[in-house]
Amino acid sequence: MSRSVKLLLVALCCSVFFSSCAPKGPPRKETFPVKGEVFVDGQPAGTLAVYCNNVAGMDTKMPTVSQTFTKEDGKFEISTYGQSDGVPEGEYTLTFMWGQANVLHGGYGGPDKLKGRYKEPKESKVRFKVEKGKPTDLGKIELTTK
Repeated sequence: MSRSVKLLLVALCCSVFFSSCAPKGPPRKETFPVKGEVFVDGQPAGTLAVYCNNVAGMDTKMPTVSQTFTKEDGKFEISTYGQSDGVPEGEYTLTFMWGQANVLHGGYGGPDKLKGRYKEPKESKVRFKVEKGKPTDLGKIELTTK
């Protein structure tokens, strides 16, 4: 066996060993897909912030934050740990804020085009339950600016 092949094998073995020793990060709750679409005044609402609020409150042992932005066609898939990975089991409400994305600064904010009427979790009309092993389709959610 040539010297370069031996070095390659040693490097490969070392990389496998060290990658298996790497920390795996904090524990994660299992998540299940949640999707829907948002229309405002009858039109698809693009770049609208969708926040998922656990009815039971924040889990103090393993807290999670689940949220997303709608696409231009108003469709969304909620994320908790990674893009569109879903939401842990539980009962939730959705809240909404329709601001403006600032591409230059990478932020989102400004005046809420919905005038704050959909920001309170306890007043939300969009309530749903996420169950183990079941994807959740919330369908079409109608909001208004009036």
